[in-house]
Amino acid sequence: MNDFRKLEIWKRSKELCVPVYELANSFPKSEIYGLSSQIRRCCVSISSNIAEGCSRKSFKDYNRFISIALGSAYELETQLEIAFDLNFINNIQINKLKEEVTQVQKMIYVFREHISKNI
Repeated sequence: MNDFRKLEIWKRSKELCVPVYELANSFPKSEIYGLSSQIRRCCVSISSNIAEGCSRKSFKDYNRFISIALGSAYELETQLEIAFDLNFINNIQINKLKEEVTQVQKMIYVFREHISKNI
């Protein structure tokens, strides 16, 4: 369908992984298989599902993977909130990351709406 490398939503969501990984590395070691792992996986899932959706032959399949990417972005936002509640991250860290996550969510939503018109 598309070269995912040209999509701004793929670029932004992939770039988001770096600060999220760095943040997760600062979590307590007891969280290595818990919240730290989950945050990393859902963050990677955003760009991965965008890329995978681009390989699909139908807009319906493509839309489904973009929807999964959006769900992963909301999952990431929730997990950041939980990390904040557990005092693993501070106000500055969460606000900076949530701002970027929100922008990615908006971009994915608009892109999904655009794809939906082709179904």
